[in-house]
Amino acid sequence: MNTYEHSVSLDTAKCTGCTTCIHRCPTEAIRIRDGHAVIDTERCIDCGVCIKVCPHNAKRAVLDTLKDMDRFRYKIALPAPSLYAQFDNLDDIDFVLQGLLDIGFDHVYEVARAAELCSAYTRTYLKVEGVARPAISSACPAVVRLIELRFPFLKDNIIRMLPPMEIAAKAAREEAAKLRPDLSPEEIGVCFISPCPAKMSYVKNGFSDYKSQVDVVVPISDIYFMLINAMNHSVRPQSLSQSGMIGVGWAASGGEATAIFNEKYLAADGIENVIHVLDQIENGNIGHLEFVELNACTGGCVGGALTMQNPFIAKARLRKLKRYLPVSQNILSKEELRYVPEDYFFNELPTYSPISRLSENMAESMRMMSDIQKLRKTLPGYDCGSCGAPTCRAFAEDVVRGRAKKSDCILTMRDRFKEYLESLGEEDGNDG
Repeated sequence: MNTYEHSVSLDTAKCTGCTTCIHRCPTEAIRIRDGHAVIDTERCIDCGVCIKVCPHNAKRAVLDTLKDMDRFRYKIALPAPSLYAQFDNLDDIDFVLQGLLDIGFDHVYEVARAAELCSAYTRTYLKVEGVARPAISSACPAVVRLIELRFPFLKDNIIRMLPPMEIAAKAAREEAAKLRPDLSPEEIGVCFISPCPAKMSYVKNGFSDYKSQVDVVVPISDIYFMLINAMNHSVRPQSLSQSGMIGVGWAASGGEATAIFNEKYLAADGIENVIHVLDQIENGNIGHLEFVELNACTGGCVGGALTMQNPFIAKARLRKLKRYLPVSQNILSKEELRYVPEDYFFNELPTYSPISRLSENMAESMRMMSDIQKLRKTLPGYDCGSCGAPTCRAFAEDVVRGRAKKSDCILTMRDRFKEYLESLGEEDGNDG
């Protein structure tokens, strides 16, 4: 069983126990205990929803800073395509790329460039017989972990292809080694500029048999103001961009799916919608699909918890920016597309205990499920969150697991207290 290092944490000093987060967490990973939130690390998928909805800024992402790159002699920036959507009136990606060089990076490799290669190889992958359908993209690490924990029967549908960030990191290292043969691999540092905490979690944990090639992950929100100050629109930047509409399009929901050039696809964004789609796939209540793109954040990566702009405004900016781009700058030959290179794949996903599993023992699980259902029938059913759990069903499970007491339900205790007072009144009447 694997452990998982998280990138979402709680500042208990700021938390008021308001219950906003427990109702929005997609895996019911949060409870209110002793007046503040508590995150269950076994259930958390680092989607960042709690960061976005917390009215007191008590949830935060644990990421690196640019100072963490100081230990490297040669610094490479990997900008996520969602970075470009943060800037108003941007008509040339090169302004952003030049800005990254101007704030101290030695080399820039666009993740959008790698995304175009991933799209091309995904088209090849989908032509292979025996591939589980629908094939589910592995690009969103929050979705991958969600499937592992909540929809384990769909694990075989996940495409075992490394995300564009990882392909970009490997290619950037190879380019740097050619440009600077005097440097050792340890002197070359790769920094991913991320829209969400889940990417940091991926870098920390990798996949079961694969360690990330990224060294440092910094949020877009940290880089944004530095770039605003560095980007000089009065001077034409160097011609640096090597990506097109396909790669940049990955920043918004549907960009990856439309790039497979196949109408039998589905793209969903927003964690609630993602869960609904996965439920339908698991139950077989969805039409024949070849490919499914799922993004935990509303609007796709442009809606990540570490971005600066409203996702709908960012998507509009992205559409405008794409008008100035070629379809793709990374076109592979027919010979190159005969098969997907081995180094584009990871072999295994980590194995985690599904959150629906109550016990390793089947008989014990059945008994606990029966107890949960029995207790659930005695609860009010309001899902008010006053007990510290998001729903009455979740509260019943907490009680059966020994993590809460039935008396924690305020409404149940209120009714019992009322019955007690009424019984005292009846006794007084009988005495009279």
